[in-house]
Amino acid sequence: MDIENLIILIYILALATFVGFELITKVPPTLHTPLMSGANAISGVTIVGAILASGPDPYQFAIAKVLGMLALLFATINVVGGYVVTDRMLQMFKKKK
Repeated sequence: MDIENLIILIYILALATFVGFELITKVPPTLHTPLMSGANAISGVTIVGAILASGPDPYQFAIAKVLGMLALLFATINVVGGYVVTDRMLQMFKKKK
């Protein structure tokens, strides 16, 4: 991976961050928790990307492996948190015994 590809990837990351922030701020507060908890639970595809980023490529930068492992950690926390919040919300709608 040369420096030009690294700059392109950083540019894509910055644009994705901006677009994601703009989309999330447009969601009404009443829909934010159910929508985001479901989206977090479904975003397991991020884990696949993180595994690929921290893969066994010997010609890869060491920083890419570290960032890939951090992405894997944060994506796992995100997915588990999405399931926990969704389950907790569904428990609120069950009838009390």
